[in-house]
Amino acid sequence: MGAVKEQSANLYATKMAEQGFVAMSIDLPFWGETEGQSRNLVSPDMYAEAFSAGVDFLGTQPFVNRDRIGAIGVCGSFVISAAKIDPRMRAIATVSMYDMGAANRDSLNHSQTVEQRKQVIAQAAEQRHAEFAGGAIQLTGGTVQELTADTHPIQREFYDFYRTPRGEFTPPGATRLTSTHPTLTSNVNFMNFYPFNDIETISPRPMLFITGDQAHSREFSKDAYRRAAEPKELHYVAGAGHVDLYDRANLIPFDTLAAFFNRYLA
Repeated sequence: MGAVKEQSANLYATKMAEQGFVAMSIDLPFWGETEGQSRNLVSPDMYAEAFSAGVDFLGTQPFVNRDRIGAIGVCGSFVISAAKIDPRMRAIATVSMYDMGAANRDSLNHSQTVEQRKQVIAQAAEQRHAEFAGGAIQLTGGTVQELTADTHPIQREFYDFYRTPRGEFTPPGATRLTSTHPTLTSNVNFMNFYPFNDIETISPRPMLFITGDQAHSREFSKDAYRRAAEPKELHYVAGAGHVDLYDRANLIPFDTLAAFFNRYLA
């Protein structure tokens, strides 16, 4: 969420291609090199549609068997909401998955109260008045721009990826100050986002959930796995945190991904 394909998706596509798969990486709508206004807009429905649009394209290629298309989602969980309504995705894998709905409604470990949630919603509603009247678009959330003594360890983890040469990438039309930051008025759309509801209906298509055993986000993969129906797999990467599985090629279990898709797309 808020990343661009050059930061992680291209690595996954390249490594899967090296193992013999046709692979395509995409930017989410309103981010990176995609079109759409306002920039940095949060639209979970459109994000899911982007995966289906990818299947549309792949299915027209003469070197692709349209009955053997799988999907990988990193972090945001939008591939789950896409797969629920697009059975052309025959096998689905997620890596370092976040439930962006729960993360915004409740925060990690349910640390945000309902009253705090209502304050966020009220602030976004007031900002809509300001922007409709011609005021500047306001961004929110995302990765901090600088570290202080009080910076939370999870923010430090994201900073190490998004704000350093390791993962910093500024797509056309964006700046270092806007990368990963959604608009305040649209970010509340996540309050209505429940990607794991009805996840069991994806069965009998198989699902693979990959998470680091040290990842602060592992609660989401565990929750999705618990709700999903068979066939399903939950794979822990020893010693890996959440962001490690964005780009640490020595930790990302590409062999596990390849074995999963070879088994179920053969």
